[in-house]
Amino acid sequence: MAALELLIVGVTASVASATGRRARRREARAELDYPPTGRLLRVNGRRVHAHTEGTGPDLVLLHGASGNTREFTFGLIDRLKQDFRVTAFDRPGLGWSDPLPEGGSDPRAQARALQAAARQIGLNRPLVLGQSYGGAVALGWALTAPEDTAGLVIVSGASNPWPGALGAWYRLTATRLGKQAVIPLVTAFASRRRVISTIEEIFAPDAAPPGYADYVGAPLSLRRATMRENARQVNELLPHVRAMAPLYPGLTLPVEIIHGTADTIVPLAVHAEPLARQIPGATLTRLEGAGHMPHHTHPEAVIAAIHRAAARAALRQPRLSPY
Repeated sequence: MAALELLIVGVTASVASATGRRARRREARAELDYPPTGRLLRVNGRRVHAHTEGTGPDLVLLHGASGNTREFTFGLIDRLKQDFRVTAFDRPGLGWSDPLPEGGSDPRAQARALQAAARQIGLNRPLVLGQSYGGAVALGWALTAPEDTAGLVIVSGASNPWPGALGAWYRLTATRLGKQAVIPLVTAFASRRRVISTIEEIFAPDAAPPGYADYVGAPLSLRRATMRENARQVNELLPHVRAMAPLYPGLTLPVEIIHGTADTIVPLAVHAEPLARQIPGATLTRLEGAGHMPHHTHPEAVIAAIHRAAARAALRQPRLSPY
């Protein structure tokens, strides 16, 4: 029995070592294949990746879970840069941005870090669009800096407490086994077919646009540190939106909400519909039959919402001192 136990320990260690080597090679390849597309800023000693194009009023784009700036540089920014100076950020811990310390899963903490980056590059009272998890960060942005936020566009945004548990993947990656054993295996061995299948699930019932899977940089999202941080943020989001939701009625800035009726990842009835009631004057656009990724599948509707928010924001003048 002792010999058998030693054999099992030896084989386990060997497999773990081989998995680690393969994971490191794939991570290095991912970083070579998908380098930063914009600037790497230093904010409070941490790296923040910002991609800026265009001229005009400032528009900030915030991606969802497992994402990065390529979510928007794939096509959306090209359609906006004639009318806006568009800045897409990698949220903390994802893409090329460093994670925040303890508490970094709070959308308001992420917003404050990105606001510091925005000030560093001279953004002025931006309109802020957030998609999925980025929707919570956009709301956190407005809650922490309401006078310096022109308006919000919330696309498939997570905004309110939800019933039940998260999916099996997030429940697994909340455990020590998931973090230390399963995630390295995914980094080392996830196949292109599995990546494509996951993308199809995220877009369903819509189809992902041609070329999206190759462009978006999924291998960056499959790095071990990135997957662990993404899992931490998603697993810890619920108490933060629970704390934020009672504050939404105090928002007085223009808010446009875009949500697909067939979104099963962030359901409309749980998030967008309550949010439209919570924020005075918020406008909800329901996209019939659309899934979770309307900025790709229904870009005209999203762009129209951005322009509506910008037009409404122009009517809001900053407070002027009488002295």
